[in-house]
Amino acid sequence: MNGSLVLHIDPGPGALIACHEFGQDPMKTDLLLVTHNHIDHVNDAGVIAEAMSSHALKKKGWLIGSKSVILGDENGDKGISNYHKKSLAHVLAAKPGKRISIAIKGRRAELFPTKVKHDDRTGFGFVLEMDGSRLGFTSDTEYFEGISGQFNRCDVLIAHNLKSREGGAPGHLFTAGTIRLFREAAPRLGVISHMGMRLIKSGPEKEAQKIAEASGIRTIAARDGMRIDVSSLNIRMLKAKVKSLKPIM
Repeated sequence: MNGSLVLHIDPGPGALIACHEFGQDPMKTDLLLVTHNHIDHVNDAGVIAEAMSSHALKKKGWLIGSKSVILGDENGDKGISNYHKKSLAHVLAAKPGKRISIAIKGRRAELFPTKVKHDDRTGFGFVLEMDGSRLGFTSDTEYFEGISGQFNRCDVLIAHNLKSREGGAPGHLFTAGTIRLFREAAPRLGVISHMGMRLIKSGPEKEAQKIAEASGIRTIAARDGMRIDVSSLNIRMLKAKVKSLKPIM
C-alpha cells in the first residue's frame, strides 16, 4: 500500500517476486504488517524485513504483527526471526481494540487492530487511517456478531472471501457472510480477496457481482497488479515488469 507511508501487508510466498514484477521497491517499505502466523501470510516476512532495513545494515522500519508472529504461538513457533526483528526500528505485537499511532519521519497514520475468529487466536484485522482515508482489512476470519461495527465508515473494505459456500474451512468468510458484512459496514467499495481455487476457477468477477447485487455495495474481485486509489476509488491495472533472467554459466 502506497501513501504517506508505504506498507506491505501479509507477505506470503512469492511476495518478494511480486514486488519485482510490479515495480514495488521493498527497500522503500516503511511498515510491515503481518496479521497472523500462517505460512500464506508470513512466508516472505523475513526477506521483506531484510529489504526494509537495507539488508539488516540499518536499523529502520516498523513491524506490527500478531502475538504469534512476534512472540511465538502455542507451539513456540515465531513468524519472523529474532535476527530480522532486531534489524527493525520498532516491533509491536498488535492487540485487537488497542489503537496504534504510527509516526515515521514526520509521516503519520493510525492503525485500529480488529477482532477475528480464526484458528490463530492472536490474529487481527485492521482499519488504517492515512491521508484522510479509511482502509479496512478483515484478514482471515469467519463472520461473527460485532464484526461489521469494526469497519464502519471505511472507504475501502477488503474481505478475505475464501469460498462461495460454507464448508470444510472454518475461520474464513464465505460469500453469505461477506454479503452481510458489506451490507452492515457499508464501505464505499468492497473488495474480495484471498479466494480459494474453486472460486477462482468459477469466476471471481461473477462472485463479486453477486455480492454487489445482494449487499447493495459496489464490489470488485482483487487481481494481481490491481491498484486502487482509496480516495477517488479509481482502479487501474499495472503491467508486470518482468525482465528475463540470464542463466549463470
